Amino acid sequence: MNPVSVRALLARGMLAGLAAGILALVVAYLVGEPHVDAAIAFEESHSHDHGEELVSRSLQSTAGLATGVLVYGLALGGIAALAFCVALGRVGRFGPRATAALVSVGALVSVYVVPFLKYPANPPSVGDPDTIGKRTTLYFLMIALSVLLSVAAVILGRKLAPRLGNWYAAVAASAALVVAVALAYVFLPAVNEVPADFPATVLWRFRLAALAIQCTLWTGFGLVFGHLAERLLVPGAARRAVAAG
Repeated sequence: MNPVSVRALLARGMLAGLAAGILALVVAYLVGEPHVDAAIAFEESHSHDHGEELVSRSLQSTAGLATGVLVYGLALGGIAALAFCVALGRVGRFGPRATAALVSVGALVSVYVVPFLKYPANPPSVGDPDTIGKRTTLYFLMIALSVLLSVAAVILGRKLAPRLGNWYAAVAASAALVVAVALAYVFLPAVNEVPADFPATVLWRFRLAALAIQCTLWTGFGLVFGHLAERLLVPGAARRAVAAG
């Protein structure tokens, strides 16, 4: 792929990430914020230290939330676009739309779902402030392991394909990935700092909301970026022929 196409895809990836970030922002505000408020209310009812907030809750839940989600979407869109450039034509005979969908699903699973299952998202008031450094390190370590293992599984599947065929190679590589991730789950230390009296419903709904935000982000990115990438890489006549036939 020539440098011009890579730059153009990078720009389109960031644009798609921004658009997906807007969708995720709507979900975060409507679905996630009520559970954050419930967790904060629990914390305030169990704490005697009510110091003055440096940033008001209203600002956190509006401008702060928007800034965080949109910057996150923009950055991940650029990174995912570069991953798309590497994957296109190397993971099977898929066109731009299908490759964008595969990259999006792979990113959702490896960057979020696999780490989430080991170290799920927690609302405010959950977690010891003294262990935040350790918890952050473990979470990013799990992300790094998940991404590396996913890449290794793709490479393994490509090497096995000539001998086993695409289907059985994919099954074998997927099984190897599951085993490797399971071993990582076993050997990495567990973290359980949820207060015994924390409302289970609030915790469960907060985690579902966090998952919904990520699913919205990556689904939106895959759809928007797939459309933009196809318009860039596939000539108009070819697109019309595919649509017609």
